[in-house]
This record gives sequence, C-alpha cells and structure tokens, in this order.
Amino acid sequence: MSRRDGREPDQLRPVAITIGWQDTAFASALVELGRTKVVCAVTYEERTPPFLRGSGKGWVTAEYSMLPGATAERSAREVARGRPGGRTHEIQRLIGRSLRAVTDTEAFGEGTLWVDCDVLQADGGTRCASITGAWVALFAACHRLMQDKKIKTFPLRDHVAAVSVGMIEGTPCLDLPYDEDVRAETDMNVVMTGLGGLVEVQGTAEREPFSRAELDALLDLAGGGIAALVRAQKQALGAMLEEVDVPPLRRLALGPAPLDLGDGRSGQAR
Repeated sequence: MSRRDGREPDQLRPVAITIGWQDTAFASALVELGRTKVVCAVTYEERTPPFLRGSGKGWVTAEYSMLPGATAERSAREVARGRPGGRTHEIQRLIGRSLRAVTDTEAFGEGTLWVDCDVLQADGGTRCASITGAWVALFAACHRLMQDKKIKTFPLRDHVAAVSVGMIEGTPCLDLPYDEDVRAETDMNVVMTGLGGLVEVQGTAEREPFSRAELDALLDLAGGGIAALVRAQKQALGAMLEEVDVPPLRRLALGPAPLDLGDGRSGQAR
C-alpha cells in the first residue's frame, strides 16, 4: 500500500514544536504535524474549581476549538450556535484526562492550569496533536511556576503524547492525515505516557470488525510513533529538561536512541 505523501506505513508526518509561540500566554507551544497545526496556550489561576476548594489540590483542564478557516470548508464558530458541540466536549475532556494522568495536582496547591488548544489548520489528527502540544505547553507553565517560586515540587511525573493509527487497505498505518482517516477500515487514537503506559485507546471498526492481532499491531505501531513524539517534545524543551529532577522527563524511556537537544549537546538514554 502506497501512501499519497510517500511515507512508509510506520512513519510520522514531519513534526515541529515551537515553545513560546504565543507571547501573551503564561506558557504556550505550537505543534505542527504535517499540515495539521495547533496552538496550545496555558493560563494559570490562583483558585481551584468549587469541588476542590479546601482540598489542597489543584486542577488541570483543557478547552479545544477549531478556527473557522482551519478546514477547506468554513466551519461556524461554536459560540454562534450557543454551546460547544458533542465532538468538542469529547476532545477537550480527552485532553484534560490525558494531562491529569501524568500530573501531581497537589504540587501546585489550590490553583488551576487552563490549557486552550486552538486548531489553526486541520489535516487529521487534531486531538492527538493537541495532546502532544498541550503537554509541552503545560511543562513550560510548570517550569515558569517553579522559577517564580509559586510551587516547590515539579508537578509533571512523565510525558504524555498521542497519535492516530489505522488499517488502510489491510495495512496498519501510523499518523493518518484526513484523506486516509476518511477511508480507513479501522481507525484508532492512542494516548500513552513516555514510560509506555496506556492512558486511552479509542478504536472503531468503520466497516468489518478488526481482529485481536490487528489491534495488537496497531498498538505496537502507535507505541513507536509516540516514542518519536516524546523525542520531539524533549528536543523542543531542550535545556529546561535538565532543570527538572524527575527521571522520566530527563531520559528517553522508550529506547536507547541518542537525544539531540538542539543546542549542540546530546543526551543518551539510560
């Protein structure tokens, strides 16, 4: 099976992550996965949701939206409809769950970190790109809180990233753009930690049911893709990683490949 963009079945689209893309945000990151582009911005509030008041715990939550011009055919702003749609609710809850899976919310006391993920351009995989970029923006926000001495312990315990996989003409394929997603026999979104733990698996047979062997093949494929995304997260954060005394954040847990921090230094997984 040949892919329209010339990639191998197990190959990601080109990945780029830019820290601090939005100057006005407390912390931000732009993630580009092929033609899909999402800006993730973090806001810090020194208050917590009502259900956590008095608990000493903080909260991490997310919102997601697509710009009207993110796709070839304009999509109306959801504010014009009066409320977010079901897809938007599903995605922003997924992003929030994924981030909280690797966050010690007691570390920043009764505060809230809002992560807003806005899709600038969509070509498949927007929820996965949002999770991958949101984690980087969240790391940058936690780093700033440490620098400002608003917290004493770094809240993130591990990486989290997400990728899409699917069966295209009987072949397991990684990181589906829109033209593959719409014709996939099976498509799946997989969220994993840097240490390889599964956070969420969303899989659907679009036509015929898929087998357990196909499920295992897709999960293995997703694991390799997420390992590459974790490397991209580390490369984007560079020297900030060295200031955090949390082992999964300072090494490549999914393989022995050398890490190019992009500043002339390299680190080796241990």
